[in-house]
Amino acid sequence: MTGRAVRVCVLAGVCCALVAAGVAFGMGRMGSVADGDAARGRYAQDARLADEAAAGALKKLSEGGGTKPEEREEAPWQVSEPLQARTAEPEPAIGALFSPGLDWDDDHHCSGSVVHSPDGDLVVTAAHCVYASGFRTNLAFVPGYAEGKAPFGVWVPTRIDVDPRWVRSSDPDYDVAFIRVRRPGHPGQRIEDVTGAQAVRFGVQLPAPARLVGYPNDAEQPLGCANTAVAAGSTQLRLDCADVPNGTSGGPVLTAGNTLVGVIGGRDGGGDEATSYSSYFGDGVRELYERAVRG
Repeated sequence: MTGRAVRVCVLAGVCCALVAAGVAFGMGRMGSVADGDAARGRYAQDARLADEAAAGALKKLSEGGGTKPEEREEAPWQVSEPLQARTAEPEPAIGALFSPGLDWDDDHHCSGSVVHSPDGDLVVTAAHCVYASGFRTNLAFVPGYAEGKAPFGVWVPTRIDVDPRWVRSSDPDYDVAFIRVRRPGHPGQRIEDVTGAQAVRFGVQLPAPARLVGYPNDAEQPLGCANTAVAAGSTQLRLDCADVPNGTSGGPVLTAGNTLVGVIGGRDGGGDEATSYSSYFGDGVRELYERAVRG
């Protein structure tokens, strides 16, 4: 969640959209966005700008020292008691999104996770984390981020895909983005080989046990919370859990087996103090995923 004010005002029309753009990208500082192909909801990242974003992030981070995914075991799932987000152990395939440069964001402003794809280079997050009045051109993804360290490196977009309906109207039913990434200085390396990846599932039957994970924008470790995910109408997934703060937008909603069924976002920009939402991963998100992996 990039900011409660931004999340709530998504539905409030043109004036609020202008406010959201100012909050998300820095008031009056719009040099870090690009139009891309708005009709298709696609941006092919400028390699120079991406490398500059990686260099900017690395000024504050140290690389190396991550635990290989195969050495970690998944904790058994159980409902959080109380239903309140709390500090969680970093996971290799889940990370923080940084936007170094002109933005007025905190060091990291959103969350994301690596999802399985044929080319092993795909990250999912919320659309509002990457597009508002243009595509962010200064994104850097740090999987497994904790305490100023980038144990699995810093990765930058090669392409960003969002649904055109998000571009046209910030439709909360399409608040999902897929980012194909590369690691500057490591040609040919695939993020999925380094961090592992979550399987993505579409059309999940609800209710279902689920947990969410995300990085508050003022914290150096992720938060997590587990409960039962339920349907909020036909186009939204809801998970009740208190104290899921700014910065967690784009973080994964996972069922047993670390299968991804949503990302924090959607209705009301992602939720309120007691509830988090995700756009439902139905046919529309499936089509977006398939478009992203086709390249």
